[in-house]
Amino acid sequence: MKLSIIVPVYNMAAGGKLEYCLESLLHQTISDYEVIAVNDASTDNSWEILQQYQSKFPDRLVIHSLKENLRQGGAKNVGLSMAKGEFIGFVDSDDWVTLDCFERLVGKAEETGADVVGCDFCYVYEHTMEPTERVACNLPEQVGLLTHDKRVSLFLHPGALVTKIYRREIFFDEPFAFPEHMFFEDNATGIEVLRRAKHFEYIEEPMYFYLQHNASTVHVVTIERCKDRLEAMRIMYRYAKEHGYLEEFHEELEYKFTNLFYQNTLFSYMQGAKKTSIRFIKAMGKEMREYFPKFQQNSYYVKRVHPEEKKLMKMQQQSTLLFVLYYKALYFYRNLRKKLSK
Repeated sequence: MKLSIIVPVYNMAAGGKLEYCLESLLHQTISDYEVIAVNDASTDNSWEILQQYQSKFPDRLVIHSLKENLRQGGAKNVGLSMAKGEFIGFVDSDDWVTLDCFERLVGKAEETGADVVGCDFCYVYEHTMEPTERVACNLPEQVGLLTHDKRVSLFLHPGALVTKIYRREIFFDEPFAFPEHMFFEDNATGIEVLRRAKHFEYIEEPMYFYLQHNASTVHVVTIERCKDRLEAMRIMYRYAKEHGYLEEFHEELEYKFTNLFYQNTLFSYMQGAKKTSIRFIKAMGKEMREYFPKFQQNSYYVKRVHPEEKKLMKMQQQSTLLFVLYYKALYFYRNLRKKLSK
């Protein structure tokens, strides 16, 4: 079989999200492929919808239902264990793709010999097949046989897991599993997956539609999800250390770790969490120093991080209480100015 498309499904019945996703996948222009939909112990009628579609497309749609919710990583692992395709792709069950997406991605892989091929995506707020503004996932300089410099670029700008296809050897030549029972499993494994690649290709067109809604992982901020992001970065670090590429790409991995473990988590938590835990922030800052004590001297950090965020992170490293009080006062002042300016 040429291609397996793995779709983790959890409570996506409302608003026709699951149906729209399946319609785009089951009518792909590529031949000889399968869609593997793994129901991750949904509590709505997602499983019934999958059964209905499986009866209509028995030769194309494979379905499986989990008794325990394993989160997306666990559902992806089950899908991988069932996949027969020479190439493997992933699609979130509230998103969709153009009807020729996978034919073009696989075609590019066969034409060039690439083991990973990516495309761009676009944000959408309703069900439509009309692409909006393109969001570039990767860079033209990353294309070709992966030299050290190309890997540096890929590690800094890996793009999204779901906008790519992968030769099955990427996942099966070495032991691999997505982390289960947590969010941000792609953050944990994205660089490791690309580390296994030898040749990357890229179609600079938005063929993946990324639906924006309030239930999306990136739009919900809780301390549990923040802890999952921290754990995802610990896993990324362990992969790099265990497979011997931490030193070769130390500068890039230090910056990536800082950006996702500390910078993004700190500010998303401060902006979105309903209650602020001094203990959580203090522990996060301390652990950041333990992993990378000189992270503020990283060349990418120096060049790319906004001066105000540098100032705030430096403040947090010195005093968590002062940081929280200052941040809340600053946030209150800015919100007040917005209200008064209306």
